[in-house]
Amino acid sequence: MAGPTELYGLAVGLTIAVVTAPVGVSGAVFLLPVQLSVFGVPSPAITPTNLLYNVVAGPGALLRYRRAGLLNSPLTRRLVIGTLPGVVIGAVVRVFAVPGATVFRLLVAGLLMPLGLWLILRTLRPERPAAAAVPSPRTITGLALAVGIVGGIYGIGGGSILGPVLVGRGMPVSQVAPAALASTFATSVTGAAAFALLSLTGSGDVAPDWSLGLACGLGGLIGGYLGAHLQPRLPENALRLLLGALAAAFGALYAVQ
Repeated sequence: MAGPTELYGLAVGLTIAVVTAPVGVSGAVFLLPVQLSVFGVPSPAITPTNLLYNVVAGPGALLRYRRAGLLNSPLTRRLVIGTLPGVVIGAVVRVFAVPGATVFRLLVAGLLMPLGLWLILRTLRPERPAAAAVPSPRTITGLALAVGIVGGIYGIGGGSILGPVLVGRGMPVSQVAPAALASTFATSVTGAAAFALLSLTGSGDVAPDWSLGLACGLGGLIGGYLGAHLQPRLPENALRLLLGALAAAFGALYAVQ
């Protein structure tokens, strides 16, 4: 029988996914500080727990996007090709090197806060000159590799970083969101498997908090489907503003921590 912690986790996962799924963010970036501060998940178990959330929650939004024919795209393939090896590298680094969380928070805050604010301003002032050209396929794959490493270390899917960067470079949210979520799901499955294997050799709390991860993931599964269902009904500018606000909020959250 589910206890209060699992019920709270289900509610948190559902709420986060409804808001983040329309713009290609799994919600794990916002679940990470909740796990740390509210649920008290130890480190490094917090990373595979976050990945477990992505594994369970991901199919909800992906099923909706697949029905709309939005998953089979070159962008999806490029992101998956880059992030899959990256997440394995990140998992190894997380278990054996255990880098400090402070540096990560500062780096992400320094990246996402200005990026989110710039995306908001650019959306509110469309009369300004257009942004630089869309990144090349090689650049996209290289960016995905770097984001995959970060995701493996800290248990975030990468959509929170890939989404604002690609949309800020001129790609439409409707194209980026399904690809970013597909990449997040693929890397989370690979990352969770990597942590399961590394738990046999690593020390400390390496295995995920199964009950909490599954409860949050179930909420995310429902919320992700609902969020993806809402995306076609939201105008492009509203989605860009939402993505920018999420990026800025995530960066501010880690700057405060």
